[in-house]
Amino acid sequence: MSNRESMPYDVVIVGAGPAGLSAAIRLKQLANAAGAELSVCVLEKGSEVGAHILSGAVVDPKALDELLPDWREQGCPLAEVPVTDNQHWILSTTGKFAVPHFITPGFMHNTGTYTGSLGNMCRWLAGQAEELGVEIFPGFAAAEILFDESGAVLGVATGDMGVARDGTHKPDYTPGLELHAKYTFFAEGVRGHLSKEIIRTFDLAKDAQPQVYGLGIKELWDIPASSHVPGRVVHTQGWPLKETPGSNGGGFIYHQAGGQVAIGFVTWLSYTNPYLSPFQEMQRWKTHPEIAALLKGGKRVSYGARAISDGGLQSLPKLTFPGGVLVGDSAGFLNVPRIKGTHTAMKSGMMAAEAAFAAVQAGRAQDELVAYPEAFDASWVKKELSIVRNVVPLVEKFGERVGAALANATMWLESWGIKMPFTMKHHPNHESLWRKDQVKPIDYPKPDGVLTFDRLSSVFLSNTNHEEDQPVHLTLRDPNIPVEYDLPMFDEPAQRYCPAGVYEIVGQAEGDPKFVINAQNCVHCKTCDIKDPTQNINWVVPEGGGGPNYPNM
Repeated sequence: MSNRESMPYDVVIVGAGPAGLSAAIRLKQLANAAGAELSVCVLEKGSEVGAHILSGAVVDPKALDELLPDWREQGCPLAEVPVTDNQHWILSTTGKFAVPHFITPGFMHNTGTYTGSLGNMCRWLAGQAEELGVEIFPGFAAAEILFDESGAVLGVATGDMGVARDGTHKPDYTPGLELHAKYTFFAEGVRGHLSKEIIRTFDLAKDAQPQVYGLGIKELWDIPASSHVPGRVVHTQGWPLKETPGSNGGGFIYHQAGGQVAIGFVTWLSYTNPYLSPFQEMQRWKTHPEIAALLKGGKRVSYGARAISDGGLQSLPKLTFPGGVLVGDSAGFLNVPRIKGTHTAMKSGMMAAEAAFAAVQAGRAQDELVAYPEAFDASWVKKELSIVRNVVPLVEKFGERVGAALANATMWLESWGIKMPFTMKHHPNHESLWRKDQVKPIDYPKPDGVLTFDRLSSVFLSNTNHEEDQPVHLTLRDPNIPVEYDLPMFDEPAQRYCPAGVYEIVGQAEGDPKFVINAQNCVHCKTCDIKDPTQNINWVVPEGGGGPNYPNM
């Protein structure tokens, strides 16, 4: 028998990102319009709403227009900077080729979009939700799924607070709280800790392709006014990743409000060389003459990293299970070639909310909300994801030059209504690494502290903090694997794929290598959980409120 207190709600939502907040708002809109009582609670593991939100971001307002049509007049910070100039560069080592607009389909041109901080947009959405009567609890991490006697999801429990690293209770120990719900929405974002368990428990991915991912690393820079063009959006491909066979990805430069540019680099986690470091590739990308010139005289003010779901339509798991749903990037609704998932995530939350409201009004609970996937099948979200479903696998199979040309051709044909008679497959990212003796090590330049930086000074700018005396939230299924298998086989790639310096091998020169986990540095990007070659690392939630505190990301 649990000694935890419990609170009942009609709907509990795990995660205060765009999908979770949109779901909460839609639920209360429907209830208020119907004059019905409906209790809705949102749990957020970050110290505040937006603390763990990281995105480029260029946002298609399609879903926001549907949810809150007056958002531009209601103080939403996203409205400050509409996109006015869209460019796509193919980089060589020192030069660039600007791709003419007429080559790419119209939906790639960012017409009618806005650029800004997704974290600030979520803070604004949270205010809208609270005005409607939604209860939001930041600093409370959902740590456990609750099931009823039939096996349906009954809700979640928050993690215990005040547990020491050795598992003992500190003087300020507080047991977690159970939140019981008729329906539970999992809106945790990419590779959610509980969403993974839900997908496994109910075998939701049995008919889907493996989900594949990218790692996005982002910096905010204050730059001179002479270099700043509010609303300019640039995407890049080619150098530097083209220097390393078996790797793909690209960069972005978004001129946003307040004299800032958001710059970032995405490395697809399908790369094959275990010596590749996505963090170092991002630093190297900044040394390109075009990008270095933009940042000259500027100052880096923030840093963060986040995995991205790249699998698209064919990697979507089943969206429903008894007692709940997956929404947003917990399922994986990103449109990869557009590098946009906010609008699709929001719409998924809205569709799930409509299904849940109808079910609660009909007196139902803990069953499957089949109206949600039915709505998805008829929605613009599915149509949009279907058009681009072969882009990632084509580029991975045929390389950046030929693959990108084929992908562009399929997008044109699909956008004209000529549906390709095939849907290509994905391969899990953790299976892609070659042995270290099959590849060449990569010699990355040392950081200069002006344009390029090391990982620890970068993590400092993410405002990351975890209570030091708490259980390590990066757990190993077998503590021997990193030194006994990963080190001789791959030179332990966790040392390089982690963008926060969490993992290191010490004592190797003395012949006594040990695997060290610096959990305090973790920015919650989930890359280790995805890329670890034996799937030995399991990311679980730390104590609520721990992790990065992104101010404007």
